[in-house]
Amino acid sequence: MSAADTVETKAVKGTSLWQDAMRRLRKNQAAIISLIVLVIIVLLCFLGPTVLGLDGETQNTANPNARPTGEHIMGTDKLGRDYFARVLQGGQMSFLIALCATAVSLFIGVFYGAIAGYYGGLTDNIMMRIVDFLYGVPYMFLVILIMLLFTDKDRNNPIPVFAALGAVQWLTMARIVRGQVLSLRNQEFIEAARAMGASDARIITRHVLPNCIGPIVVYATLTIPAVILLESFLSFLGLGLELSWGLLVAEAIEVVNPIRMDWWLLVFPSILLGLTLLSLNFVGDGLRDALDPKRKRA
Repeated sequence: MSAADTVETKAVKGTSLWQDAMRRLRKNQAAIISLIVLVIIVLLCFLGPTVLGLDGETQNTANPNARPTGEHIMGTDKLGRDYFARVLQGGQMSFLIALCATAVSLFIGVFYGAIAGYYGGLTDNIMMRIVDFLYGVPYMFLVILIMLLFTDKDRNNPIPVFAALGAVQWLTMARIVRGQVLSLRNQEFIEAARAMGASDARIITRHVLPNCIGPIVVYATLTIPAVILLESFLSFLGLGLELSWGLLVAEAIEVVNPIRMDWWLLVFPSILLGLTLLSLNFVGDGLRDALDPKRKRA
Protein backbone atom coordinates (compact mmCIF):
# COMPACT_ATOMS: atom_id res chain seq x y z
CA MET A 1 0.00 0.00 0.00
CA SER A 2 1.37 3.40 -0.99
CA ALA A 3 1.80 6.33 1.37
CA ALA A 4 -1.11 8.13 -0.32
CA ASP A 5 -3.38 5.12 0.27
CA THR A 6 -2.34 5.03 3.92
CA VAL A 7 -3.20 8.70 4.41
CA GLU A 8 -6.54 8.20 2.66
CA THR A 9 -7.36 5.19 4.87
CA LYS A 10 -6.61 7.19 8.00
CA ALA A 11 -8.84 10.01 6.78
CA VAL A 12 -11.73 7.58 6.22
CA LYS A 13 -11.26 6.10 9.66
CA GLY A 14 -10.93 9.55 11.24
CA THR A 15 -13.12 10.79 14.01
CA SER A 16 -16.42 12.54 13.37
CA LEU A 17 -17.00 16.23 14.02
CA TRP A 18 -18.61 15.55 17.40
CA GLN A 19 -15.91 13.09 18.45
CA ASP A 20 -13.26 15.62 17.51
CA ALA A 21 -15.13 18.34 19.44
CA MET A 22 -15.39 16.15 22.53
CA ARG A 23 -11.67 15.39 22.29
CA ARG A 24 -10.88 19.10 22.29
CA LEU A 25 -13.34 19.69 25.11
CA ARG A 26 -11.63 17.08 27.28
CA LYS A 27 -8.37 18.99 26.87
CA ASN A 28 -9.99 22.11 28.32
CA GLN A 29 -9.31 21.62 32.02
CA ALA A 30 -11.36 24.63 33.13
CA ALA A 31 -14.43 23.36 31.28
CA ILE A 32 -14.05 19.79 32.59
CA ILE A 33 -13.56 20.92 36.20
CA SER A 34 -16.55 23.25 35.87
CA LEU A 35 -18.64 20.42 34.44
CA ILE A 36 -17.72 18.18 37.39
CA VAL A 37 -18.59 20.94 39.86
CA LEU A 38 -21.90 21.54 38.07
CA VAL A 39 -22.81 17.85 38.13
CA ILE A 40 -22.02 17.66 41.85
CA ILE A 41 -24.22 20.69 42.59
CA VAL A 42 -27.11 19.32 40.50
CA LEU A 43 -26.92 15.88 42.14
CA LEU A 44 -26.68 17.49 45.58
CA CYS A 45 -29.74 19.66 44.95
CA PHE A 46 -31.97 16.95 43.48
CA LEU A 47 -30.81 13.87 45.39
CA GLY A 48 -29.39 15.40 48.56
CA PRO A 49 -32.65 16.05 50.46
CA THR A 50 -33.86 12.47 49.86
CA VAL A 51 -30.56 10.68 50.38
CA LEU A 52 -29.59 12.72 53.45
CA GLY A 53 -33.12 12.72 54.87
CA LEU A 54 -33.32 16.51 55.06
CA ASP A 55 -36.54 18.33 55.86
CA GLY A 56 -36.81 21.97 54.89
CA GLU A 57 -40.47 22.44 55.85
CA THR A 58 -40.60 21.55 59.55
CA GLN A 59 -40.51 24.71 61.65
CA ASN A 60 -38.84 25.10 65.02
CA THR A 61 -39.69 28.57 66.29
CA ALA A 62 -37.63 27.92 69.43
CA ASN A 63 -34.46 27.80 67.32
CA PRO A 64 -34.67 30.60 64.70
CA ASN A 65 -31.61 31.89 62.82
CA ALA A 66 -29.34 29.40 64.58
CA ARG A 67 -25.68 29.30 63.61
CA PRO A 68 -24.31 26.27 61.71
CA THR A 69 -23.89 23.25 63.98
CA GLY A 70 -23.47 19.51 63.61
CA GLU A 71 -27.24 19.10 63.51
CA HIS A 72 -27.82 21.94 61.06
CA ILE A 73 -24.63 22.34 59.01
CA MET A 74 -25.92 25.52 57.38
CA GLY A 75 -27.86 26.74 60.40
CA THR A 76 -31.57 27.53 60.41
CA ASP A 77 -33.71 30.30 58.96
CA LYS A 78 -36.03 32.74 60.73
CA LEU A 79 -38.65 30.00 61.25
CA GLY A 80 -36.14 27.45 62.52
CA ARG A 81 -36.17 25.37 59.35
CA ASP A 82 -33.05 23.49 58.32
CA TYR A 83 -31.24 25.89 56.00
CA PHE A 84 -29.23 23.21 54.22
CA ALA A 85 -32.46 21.60 53.04
CA ARG A 86 -33.89 24.99 52.06
CA VAL A 87 -30.82 25.85 49.99
CA LEU A 88 -30.94 22.52 48.16
CA GLN A 89 -34.67 22.86 47.49
CA GLY A 90 -34.10 26.39 46.25
CA GLY A 91 -31.46 25.03 43.89
CA GLN A 92 -33.97 22.54 42.50
CA MET A 93 -36.37 25.33 41.56
CA SER A 94 -33.62 27.55 40.15
CA PHE A 95 -32.37 24.75 37.90
CA LEU A 96 -35.88 23.74 36.79
CA ILE A 97 -36.81 27.33 35.96
CA ALA A 98 -33.54 27.81 34.08
CA LEU A 99 -33.97 24.64 32.02
CA CYS A 100 -37.65 25.26 31.22
CA ALA A 101 -37.14 28.93 30.34
CA THR A 102 -34.12 28.05 28.19
CA ALA A 103 -36.18 25.39 26.39
CA VAL A 104 -38.92 27.96 25.69
CA SER A 105 -36.41 30.52 24.43
CA LEU A 106 -34.65 27.94 22.25
CA PHE A 107 -37.90 26.72 20.72
CA ILE A 108 -39.02 30.24 19.83
CA GLY A 109 -35.62 31.55 18.79
CA VAL A 110 -34.53 28.55 16.72
CA PHE A 111 -37.66 28.33 14.59
CA TYR A 112 -38.10 32.10 14.35
CA GLY A 113 -34.54 32.57 13.16
CA ALA A 114 -34.71 29.54 10.85
CA ILE A 115 -37.86 30.80 9.13
CA ALA A 116 -36.46 34.32 8.74
CA GLY A 117 -33.15 33.10 7.35
CA TYR A 118 -34.60 30.44 5.06
CA TYR A 119 -37.20 32.59 3.32
CA GLY A 120 -35.20 35.83 3.39
CA GLY A 121 -36.43 38.89 1.50
CA LEU A 122 -39.45 40.73 2.88
CA THR A 123 -40.23 37.97 5.39
CA ASP A 124 -36.74 38.19 6.85
CA ASN A 125 -36.84 42.00 6.89
CA ILE A 126 -40.16 42.17 8.78
CA MET A 127 -39.26 39.44 11.27
CA MET A 128 -35.86 40.91 12.11
CA ARG A 129 -37.27 44.42 12.51
CA ILE A 130 -39.54 42.96 15.20
CA VAL A 131 -36.45 41.52 16.87
CA ASP A 132 -34.69 44.89 16.64
CA PHE A 133 -37.67 46.59 18.26
CA LEU A 134 -37.76 44.10 21.13
CA TYR A 135 -34.00 44.54 21.57
CA GLY A 136 -34.66 48.22 22.21
CA VAL A 137 -36.86 47.40 25.20
CA PRO A 138 -34.99 46.41 28.41
CA TYR A 139 -35.26 42.70 29.16
CA MET A 140 -36.19 43.22 32.77
CA PHE A 141 -38.96 45.64 31.87
CA LEU A 142 -40.53 43.04 29.58
CA VAL A 143 -40.21 40.29 32.18
CA ILE A 144 -41.77 42.43 34.91
CA LEU A 145 -44.54 43.51 32.51
CA ILE A 146 -45.34 39.89 31.66
CA MET A 147 -45.26 38.88 35.33
CA LEU A 148 -47.66 41.68 36.23
CA LEU A 149 -50.22 40.17 33.85
CA PHE A 150 -50.65 37.31 36.32
CA THR A 151 -52.34 37.44 39.71
CA ASP A 152 -50.33 37.40 42.94
CA LYS A 153 -51.20 33.73 43.43
CA ASP A 154 -50.13 32.71 39.92
CA ARG A 155 -46.82 34.57 40.08
CA ASN A 156 -45.45 32.08 42.58
CA ASN A 157 -46.26 29.28 40.13
CA PRO A 158 -43.25 28.10 38.08
CA ILE A 159 -45.12 28.20 34.75
CA PRO A 160 -45.58 32.02 34.54
CA VAL A 161 -41.97 32.52 35.64
CA PHE A 162 -40.31 30.35 33.00
CA ALA A 163 -42.82 31.54 30.38
CA ALA A 164 -41.90 35.17 31.12
CA LEU A 165 -38.17 34.49 31.18
CA GLY A 166 -38.26 32.31 28.06
CA ALA A 167 -40.32 34.88 26.17
CA VAL A 168 -37.53 37.48 26.36
CA GLN A 169 -34.44 35.29 25.98
CA TRP A 170 -35.01 34.10 22.40
CA LEU A 171 -33.89 37.23 20.56
CA THR A 172 -30.16 36.49 20.40
CA MET A 173 -30.81 32.85 19.51
CA ALA A 174 -33.03 33.98 16.63
CA ARG A 175 -30.22 36.14 15.25
CA ILE A 176 -27.64 33.38 15.64
CA VAL A 177 -29.78 30.78 13.87
CA ARG A 178 -30.79 33.26 11.15
CA GLY A 179 -27.13 33.94 10.36
CA GLN A 180 -26.36 30.23 10.16
CA VAL A 181 -29.37 29.52 7.95
CA LEU A 182 -28.50 32.37 5.58
CA SER A 183 -25.14 30.73 4.95
CA LEU A 184 -26.70 27.29 4.44
CA ARG A 185 -29.86 27.86 2.42
CA ASN A 186 -28.06 28.02 -0.96
CA GLN A 187 -25.70 25.11 -0.32
CA GLU A 188 -25.69 22.16 -2.72
CA PHE A 189 -27.34 19.71 -0.34
CA ILE A 190 -30.23 22.13 0.23
CA GLU A 191 -30.66 22.58 -3.53
CA ALA A 192 -30.61 18.80 -3.92
CA ALA A 193 -33.36 18.43 -1.31
CA ARG A 194 -35.47 21.02 -3.13
CA ALA A 195 -34.91 19.22 -6.45
CA MET A 196 -36.15 15.98 -4.86
CA GLY A 197 -39.39 17.71 -3.91
CA ALA A 198 -38.82 18.09 -0.17
CA SER A 199 -41.11 20.61 1.50
CA ASP A 200 -39.76 23.75 3.16
CA ALA A 201 -40.68 22.40 6.60
CA ARG A 202 -38.77 19.18 5.96
CA ILE A 203 -35.74 21.01 4.61
CA ILE A 204 -35.64 23.30 7.65
CA THR A 205 -36.09 20.55 10.23
CA ARG A 206 -34.12 17.73 8.59
CA HIS A 207 -31.35 19.51 6.71
CA VAL A 208 -30.87 23.09 7.93
CA LEU A 209 -31.29 22.96 11.71
CA PRO A 210 -29.09 19.86 12.25
CA ASN A 211 -26.22 21.86 10.73
CA CYS A 212 -26.83 24.66 13.26
CA ILE A 213 -26.72 22.40 16.31
CA GLY A 214 -23.25 23.56 17.41
CA PRO A 215 -24.09 27.25 17.94
CA ILE A 216 -27.46 26.27 19.42
CA VAL A 217 -25.86 24.03 22.06
CA VAL A 218 -23.26 26.64 22.92
CA TYR A 219 -25.77 29.45 23.31
CA ALA A 220 -28.08 27.21 25.36
CA THR A 221 -25.33 26.68 27.94
CA LEU A 222 -24.85 30.45 28.12
CA THR A 223 -28.60 31.11 28.37
CA ILE A 224 -29.06 28.94 31.47
CA PRO A 225 -26.91 31.12 33.77
CA ALA A 226 -28.54 34.26 32.35
CA VAL A 227 -31.99 32.87 33.18
CA ILE A 228 -30.90 31.87 36.70
CA LEU A 229 -29.60 35.38 37.25
CA LEU A 230 -32.80 36.97 35.91
CA GLU A 231 -34.94 34.70 38.10
CA SER A 232 -32.83 35.61 41.11
CA PHE A 233 -33.38 39.28 40.40
CA LEU A 234 -37.13 38.70 40.02
CA SER A 235 -37.18 36.90 43.36
CA PHE A 236 -35.25 39.79 44.87
CA LEU A 237 -38.05 42.10 43.63
CA GLY A 238 -40.72 39.78 45.05
CA LEU A 239 -41.92 38.57 41.62
CA GLY A 240 -40.23 35.18 41.58
CA LEU A 241 -40.95 31.81 43.13
CA GLU A 242 -41.82 30.86 46.68
CA LEU A 243 -38.41 29.23 47.03
CA SER A 244 -35.26 29.70 44.95
CA TRP A 245 -31.68 30.79 45.45
CA GLY A 246 -32.66 34.33 44.51
CA LEU A 247 -35.42 34.38 47.10
CA LEU A 248 -33.11 33.01 49.81
CA VAL A 249 -30.55 35.71 49.04
CA ALA A 250 -33.27 38.38 49.12
CA GLU A 251 -34.53 37.15 52.50
CA ALA A 252 -30.97 36.98 53.86
CA ILE A 253 -30.24 40.59 52.95
CA GLU A 254 -33.15 41.65 55.15
CA VAL A 255 -31.61 40.07 58.26
CA VAL A 256 -27.92 40.72 57.58
CA ASN A 257 -27.20 44.12 59.09
CA PRO A 258 -24.73 45.76 61.52
CA ILE A 259 -27.02 44.93 64.43
CA ARG A 260 -27.42 41.22 63.71
CA MET A 261 -25.04 39.45 61.34
CA ASP A 262 -26.63 36.12 60.36
CA TRP A 263 -23.99 35.68 57.68
CA TRP A 264 -24.78 32.02 56.88
CA LEU A 265 -28.18 32.96 55.47
CA LEU A 266 -26.46 34.99 52.76
CA VAL A 267 -23.19 33.14 52.26
CA PHE A 268 -24.36 29.59 51.51
CA PRO A 269 -26.97 30.26 48.78
CA SER A 270 -24.69 32.92 47.29
CA ILE A 271 -21.77 30.48 47.08
CA LEU A 272 -23.85 27.81 45.33
CA LEU A 273 -25.41 30.38 43.02
CA GLY A 274 -22.01 31.85 42.16
CA LEU A 275 -20.39 28.44 41.58
CA THR A 276 -23.28 27.40 39.33
CA LEU A 277 -23.11 30.55 37.22
CA LEU A 278 -19.32 30.39 36.97
CA SER A 279 -19.34 26.69 36.04
CA LEU A 280 -22.01 27.16 33.38
CA ASN A 281 -20.05 29.99 31.79
CA PHE A 282 -16.83 27.96 31.72
CA VAL A 283 -18.68 24.98 30.22
CA GLY A 284 -20.25 27.25 27.61
CA ASP A 285 -16.87 28.74 26.71
CA GLY A 286 -15.38 25.25 26.48
CA LEU A 287 -18.14 24.06 24.16
CA ARG A 288 -17.75 27.15 22.01
CA ASP A 289 -14.03 26.50 21.61
CA ALA A 290 -14.59 22.80 20.93
CA LEU A 291 -17.36 23.23 18.35
CA ASP A 292 -15.89 26.18 16.47
CA PRO A 293 -13.78 24.83 13.56
CA LYS A 294 -11.86 28.12 13.40
CA ARG A 295 -10.55 27.43 16.92
CA LYS A 296 -9.45 23.90 16.08
CA ARG A 297 -5.96 23.21 17.29
CA ALA A 298 -3.49 20.78 15.83
